Amino acid sequence: MTEEIRNKYEAVIGLEVHAQMLTKTKAYSNDINEYGAHPNSNVSAITLGHPGTLPQMNKKTVEFAIRLGLACGCDIARDQYFARKNYFYPDLPKGYQITQDKTPICTGGSIHIRTEDGTEKEIKITRIHMEEDAGKSIHDVDVYDTLVDLNRAGTPLLEIVTEPDIRSSQEAYNYLTEVRKLVRYLDICDGNMEEGSLRCDANISVRLKGAKEFGTKVEVKNMNSIRNVQRAIDFEITRQIEAIENGESLSQETRAFDALKGTTISMRSKEAANDYRYFPEPDLQPLFVDQTQIDSIHKEMPALPRELFFKYTKEFGLSDYDAYNLTDNKSIALFYEEIIQYTKNYKAVANWMMGDIKSYLNEFGVEIDEFPLSAKIIAELIQLIEDGKVSTSIASQRLFPELLQSSDSPLEIAERLNLIQDSDENALKGFILQVFEENQNEVERYRSGEKQLTGFFMGKLMKVSQGKADPKIANNLLRQMLES
Repeated sequence: MTEEIRNKYEAVIGLEVHAQMLTKTKAYSNDINEYGAHPNSNVSAITLGHPGTLPQMNKKTVEFAIRLGLACGCDIARDQYFARKNYFYPDLPKGYQITQDKTPICTGGSIHIRTEDGTEKEIKITRIHMEEDAGKSIHDVDVYDTLVDLNRAGTPLLEIVTEPDIRSSQEAYNYLTEVRKLVRYLDICDGNMEEGSLRCDANISVRLKGAKEFGTKVEVKNMNSIRNVQRAIDFEITRQIEAIENGESLSQETRAFDALKGTTISMRSKEAANDYRYFPEPDLQPLFVDQTQIDSIHKEMPALPRELFFKYTKEFGLSDYDAYNLTDNKSIALFYEEIIQYTKNYKAVANWMMGDIKSYLNEFGVEIDEFPLSAKIIAELIQLIEDGKVSTSIASQRLFPELLQSSDSPLEIAERLNLIQDSDENALKGFILQVFEENQNEVERYRSGEKQLTGFFMGKLMKVSQGKADPKIANNLLRQMLES
């Protein structure tokens, strides 16, 4: 397809994200909510849907939903009613799912993303509601039969539904990245798509640019990574445009994404809306959320990535690049916040976080929680550089590796290894004269106009001083003596 044809159309995309909540037990029973357990071990009569069993509300799910709603600026519904969504799947033991139909706990609100040109865009949220997950059908273990694992059945979910505000696969990618980051900051979901704890369905249509009516919507399921969501959307946009250009009619349907082939495959038609026969859940009493509860949850909310981003760029003067890197991971942001309790050199802390510290984490394959140095030690190391006692290169190449192996302070190690910079002008003059004596031809060349030799002399000076010459003082003194 040519770029000219592609540019005639625009995509209209809405996403439905299911986030499994990090509660200790399931949504309506005390069965353990745990990934990776032996199949069908975290089940009880309630999970299995035995006659006569009654669900009991997990209050933590309500708290988590309110937490996410507050983070997104949603309206929180005071009256909470639950419904039965009836449909049959072999991994849904009761034959229905307990969900929210008429009264989602959160409505409105938005999540902000960065577009491809770097500007900020608001993706509006239609609703966030609570529901329970189904079990898992396994098709790739037995050659002849589908196996069912009901450990996931009853796991509490938050479904986040957007307005059709997304216009490209990259925007979808950025949105999902922000959602994952947000639920991790809030400690309500681990965001691991490969484990199924964060899942996404994409509703995609295309229309001519400038058109007001939406095109025929196709829902794509079965995507196990943010990258695959992007790939599926790209394929579907191309497929739909080519069909329209060829005079073909598109049908409203549900399609699956084949990650190996990078294509979508028709699963079932959605020409007629599914009749889920929603009706009120008779075994769960309505819940009332009062303002006191909302205020209490709001008071305990952590600083969120967008809030920290503006703090780092507006208050601390960091670049967008630094702020994005620092806020991308909650643990990294928390460690940065801890270090700046001891030093106000925000840029230096960012450099160490994104440089030596990140290199250590990558080399050893560990998270920041396992980093052996405390925030106070890193701040002391930065202070040594600020005080002119050691250079940045010496701190990185000599002090930092030694700190990882020692319980001594940065100053103690610097003194023990004789790394303290020499800022005494008389001593520095002696080093400079030695350099001049050993490189008389270069001195003459400099004085004849080859000013670029300054770097050569500084290199020789640092070698003669064994790296202990204060670079700022030494550089000024060197220029003065070369010009005299």
